[in-house]
Amino acid sequence: MGNLWRLASLAKRGFVGLPLLVGYHTSPTRTMVQGDATAYKCDAKTLGQLIRQCPGLERHLHRFGQKLAMQTTQIAACNRLHEVEERLARWILMSQDRILSDKLPLTQEFLGQMLGVRRASVTVSAGILQKAGLISHTRGSVTILDRPRLEDAACDCYGIVQRQLKDWEQETK
Repeated sequence: MGNLWRLASLAKRGFVGLPLLVGYHTSPTRTMVQGDATAYKCDAKTLGQLIRQCPGLERHLHRFGQKLAMQTTQIAACNRLHEVEERLARWILMSQDRILSDKLPLTQEFLGQMLGVRRASVTVSAGILQKAGLISHTRGSVTILDRPRLEDAACDCYGIVQRQLKDWEQETK
């Protein structure tokens, strides 16, 4: 699979493919749907037609693209500056915010890819969070046991990214 880094987490009504809005015919991003969610895919021509038919759609997509760029920048810095344990807590919280369940279908290998670390680092960090009573980590899943304390264990990037997404969601209601 190569180096796979998770640099963003989409909200409801989110969008990937910002290059399509500025005239490119393809987008170089790799997108993965996680959990019980639905995603739609369309080509550049269809997107152009939708934008012409739906007033306000282009503005909505550009605004989300800006929020996504801000989130990507924040998480890239986070991946460089914060400890694996803090990043893992942030990632679990962000996943729960999207999946809306305390039980998350996550493997250590997948978490390692998303955080840009070896699986062994995820094992150690998940063990620390589990020993503290914040999560339960079993093969293929993570269950959040104490969300308020897990939020305390996460780096400040979690709150920053969540505020950005909540602002965007309020703007698009």
